[in-house]
Amino acid sequence: QVQLVESGGGLVQAGGSLRLSCTASGRTLRNYVMGWFRQAPGKEREFVAALSDGATTYADSVKGRFTISGDNAENTVYLQMSSLIPEDTAAYYCAAVPGYYSILYYNKVGRYDYWGPGTQVTVSS
Repeated sequence: QVQLVESGGGLVQAGGSLRLSCTASGRTLRNYVMGWFRQAPGKEREFVAALSDGATTYADSVKGRFTISGDNAENTVYLQMSSLIPEDTAAYYCAAVPGYYSILYYNKVGRYDYWGPGTQVTVSS
């Protein structure tokens, strides 16, 4: 079992930055794919970014503004968000799954086994 807990959410003005953290317990993340997803009110949960063994992939809507990274020693994955816009407002969720395929495969909600409870990000205009 893997337990995930997100932190770092909050209220930020448009153009600002936030760094989200996702800390795992129960298993080392070394052989796992780590993903970030987000869900705005009334909308479906959508893919943001994924990381596996140094490979990364991003949703087009965040490419160039968000960066996913990991610290194996801390068992933590980060999402650095810059140039935030009001459309980035959502609950952000961390997810994990043992990795077997190309990183490009892991851009769907249903492909992850473990989820954190989420952290809220609100971007004001």
